[in-house]
Amino acid sequence: MTIRLKVGAAIVAMALAGGALAQTPDAKPTRIRGNIVSLDGDVLKVHRRSGDTVSIALAENVPVSAVKAMQLSDIKPGTFVGTAATTGTDGKLTATEVVVFPEAARGTGEGHYAWDLGPNSTMTNANVDTVVQGTDGRNLKLSYKGGSNEVTVPPNVPIVTFMPAARSDLAPGKQVFVVAKPAAQGTYAALRVVVEKDGVVPPM
Repeated sequence: MTIRLKVGAAIVAMALAGGALAQTPDAKPTRIRGNIVSLDGDVLKVHRRSGDTVSIALAENVPVSAVKAMQLSDIKPGTFVGTAATTGTDGKLTATEVVVFPEAARGTGEGHYAWDLGPNSTMTNANVDTVVQGTDGRNLKLSYKGGSNEVTVPPNVPIVTFMPAARSDLAPGKQVFVVAKPAAQGTYAALRVVVEKDGVVPPM
């Protein structure tokens, strides 16, 4: 594996480890979504969707990545994906976003657990076993350690994969997804940052 691929895999693995970290009692990370207000030295200010503005400390080694758009047709059997979904009254899962992992990051955050993109929201990081065209989109049959499920991916759902980014991309107005740990006096310490780039917004 080249150095570039190793770095890319590390960024990806860290970028979506939030779900796995959320299950570690002593970590208790927070997922912050919103628009960048400013980056002043090592302090990133983000106006959250909830309406408040928070300060997030960025250590020198905090990974910063972005996402680029992919097509539904790029998801094939054998692909490892992470998909947020909502559960309908019929118990069926409908995707609200899908992240396609490179092969080097297979297994990142594997499993099925609660997510915070809305009521009845879940995240499934799993292998795609089969892809079937359905009436409302493509149905992905997923398997992960300890279980399996099926998710319908409507045609309008954002599908992305990770790409490198830098601190220079953390410009005011850009949307971000930050996994951070609570710090002193209501501030946070970033564990990883995913930023909007080339018009593609982090959907997770």
